[in-house]
Amino acid sequence: MQRLRPSVSYLVSTDLEMGSYTLLALSPSTPFLKTWKPLKRNLLLRSTSPSSKSSKAFVYSFHGTALSSLRSESSFNSLRPVSLSFSKPKSNDFKVKAASVSESGDEAEKPDDLVRTLQLGGMFATWYLLNIYFNFFNKQVLKVYPFPATVTAFQFGCGTVIVLLMWAFNLYPKPKLTKSQLAVIVPLAVMHTMGNLLTNVSIGKVAVSFTHTIKALEPFFTVVLSVLLLGERPTFWVVSSLVPIVGGVALASFTEASFNWIGFGSAMASNVTNQSRNVISKKFMVRKEDALDNINLFSVLTVISFILLAPTAILMDGIKFSPSYLQSAASQGLNLREFCVRALLAGVCFHSYQQVSYYILQMVSPVTHSVGNCVKRVVVIVSSVIFFKTPVSTINTMGTAVALTGVFLYSRVKQIKPKPKIA
Repeated sequence: MQRLRPSVSYLVSTDLEMGSYTLLALSPSTPFLKTWKPLKRNLLLRSTSPSSKSSKAFVYSFHGTALSSLRSESSFNSLRPVSLSFSKPKSNDFKVKAASVSESGDEAEKPDDLVRTLQLGGMFATWYLLNIYFNFFNKQVLKVYPFPATVTAFQFGCGTVIVLLMWAFNLYPKPKLTKSQLAVIVPLAVMHTMGNLLTNVSIGKVAVSFTHTIKALEPFFTVVLSVLLLGERPTFWVVSSLVPIVGGVALASFTEASFNWIGFGSAMASNVTNQSRNVISKKFMVRKEDALDNINLFSVLTVISFILLAPTAILMDGIKFSPSYLQSAASQGLNLREFCVRALLAGVCFHSYQQVSYYILQMVSPVTHSVGNCVKRVVVIVSSVIFFKTPVSTINTMGTAVALTGVFLYSRVKQIKPKPKIA
C-alpha cells in the first residue's frame, strides 16, 4: 500500500464475505490501492486534515443519490468506477476514486497454493530420500566397522561442520544462548546423543527394517512418559491406537529372522531416550525466553552432542580411526575409498534429513508432520528390505503393517480434542 500525503488519512473496510469488493482512496492524486482482503467490518470512510481537531465520518452524494447507507452491503455493491469531486466544510478539496475489484483476487491465490504444495511435496521427497540413503550407507559402514560410538560421533561431527558453515555464512541467524537456555538444552542434548547412539547400535546388530519396526513404538513411550512426567491423561482413542502398535511390533519381533537381543534392546532404549527428550522439551521449554526455533534448537543439540560424544567414543571404542583399523574394515567388503565415501555421505545425510524434517515442521502442523513421519517409516522399511534383500515372512510383514497402521491412527486421533467437562 502506498503512503498518502500527511494531510490525509483513510480507513476503508467492508462486510463482504465473498465476491467482488471495492477499495476507496482519498487524496488529490492518490492512485488506486493494491488489492487486499476485506475485513469483516462495516464500511467506514474517515478523513482528517491538519485543520480539524478530530476525525468525522462524512456522507457524500453519488450521482445525485445520497450515500446515507454506506454501511449496508447492497449499497456498497452498487458502486461503479467513477471519479467525482467533493468538498468538506473548512477543509481542502478531495477526489474520491472507487475501483471495483472482481473475484480475480481469489483466483490469484490459487497459483500461490500450487507453489506451496509443490514446495512441500519436494521437501517431503527430499526428507524421505535423505533418510533412505542414510540408512543404506550407515548399515554398510557399521557392517564392516562395528564401532557405533565412533560412527555416531563422526556423524555428529559432520553435522557440526554444516551448522558452523550455516551460521558463518549467515544462511540462518545464529542464536544467542543464555544460561537458562543452556541449562535446559544440555540435558536434551544428552538424551539426543544417547538416542542416536542406541539407534546405530541396533542398526549394526539387526536388519534396518527391524530397527524401524521397533521404533514404531515411539507413540507408546510418548504416551507413557507424558503420563509420568507431565500428568497428561490420554483419551480413549489414543489408548486404542496403541494396541495395534504394540501388537504389531510384538508379532514382527517373534518372526524376525535377524532378531538379536542387543539390537532389540538398543532400539527400545532409543525409543525411551528420544521420547524423553521430546517430553522434557515440552515440559521445560515453555517460557518465551527459553524457546528456540526448531532449526536452531536442532543445530545447538548437534554441536553439543558432538562435544559430548567425541571423547566418550574414544573411551568406549578406543582410537579406531587409525589407518590400520580402516584397512581392516576395507578388507571386509569395501575398499578404503568406498568406506570413506560412504561414511562421509552417511554423516551428511544424517544431519540433512533431520534438518529438512525440522524445516517441514515449521511449515505444516504437527499432525501433518506426524503422518509424514509415519509414511517415511514405511518407505524406509520397504526400501531397505528390497536393497538389502532382507528375508521376511508373511507373519513378519503382517506385524509390521499392523504396527505402522497403528502409528497412522495414533497421528490422526491425536488431533481429536476431548470435550471440556461441564461443571
